[in-house]
Amino acid sequence: MNETYTHKININKDLSSIRLDKVLTKKLEKYSRMQIKMLIKNGNVKLNDHPILDPSYLVRENDKFEISITITSEIKYKAEDIKLDIIYEDKDLLVINKQAGIVTHPAPGNETGTLVQALLHHAENNLSNINGNKRPGIVHRLDKNTSGIMVVAKNNSTHMNLADQFKLHTISRKYQAITWGVPINQNIEGYIERHKVNRKKMSFNKEEKGKFSKTKIKLIKSFQNASLIECTLETGRTHQIRLHLTSIDAPIVGDDVYGKNRISKYGLIKKNFSKFLILKNFPRQALHATHLGFMHPTLKKNMEFNSKLPVDMQNLLNLLLKY
Repeated sequence: MNETYTHKININKDLSSIRLDKVLTKKLEKYSRMQIKMLIKNGNVKLNDHPILDPSYLVRENDKFEISITITSEIKYKAEDIKLDIIYEDKDLLVINKQAGIVTHPAPGNETGTLVQALLHHAENNLSNINGNKRPGIVHRLDKNTSGIMVVAKNNSTHMNLADQFKLHTISRKYQAITWGVPINQNIEGYIERHKVNRKKMSFNKEEKGKFSKTKIKLIKSFQNASLIECTLETGRTHQIRLHLTSIDAPIVGDDVYGKNRISKYGLIKKNFSKFLILKNFPRQALHATHLGFMHPTLKKNMEFNSKLPVDMQNLLNLLLKY
């Protein structure tokens, strides 16, 4: 059971002109400065009843802060010997090529066999713990049936730095997808929010409800009723690419959540019916994270990693060429 505690702190003259994160670390002795920074950035701190997100804010005499801290009773997950495809590793982070079918972190219905358990085994528990026991090392995630490149943090300072880069959209990310139809090169923009009925889904709109999102798409190859495209993320919202492509009537092949009811029209053309059956029977969403680029938090140099399409997606393309 989760419990939320509220701490109230009033600033006196002695504390004036000191950074907010330093003041809170001093007042809340149980928590490290790194944990305090995360509380601030996650909106858990209010200044005079208004959220404040800047850890470097210089506090003033008579400022009134309210800090909400949720204590969760978390399960300690055990390491599992699951093979990882590691592209790069050093003392601060590792970059992996995630296979399709593996869940990023434990959740109801997927308590074992996740990427987290594999990372715990490989790193011998030397992972960041900012997100608690359920998500050690996890800075960002890929859907269960999406494959490709991910970066994992081994310590909290690396985690914070990478999280900031993701938040500021300075990390470069590209994906390749096999979609229904033949979309034109374009930028897709709009807003993404949690679906009002099905809370496991997201919804896309142009009415400024939710978080702004933008994807640049480029056609690589057309297969008449399907295409291979490249997607460059300008933002990184939950299910962004899947929603964006569905919004232009080019849903990702194998996506059983978004756009599933839009594919029947592609089976109406007799000459493409073989391709239609091949595409319809692809067992997962044909989406792969092909590129990730970021500034290394301690080496202070830009690092870029690339991943070829996995065997299942490449085989699908070969079949489309054949038929």
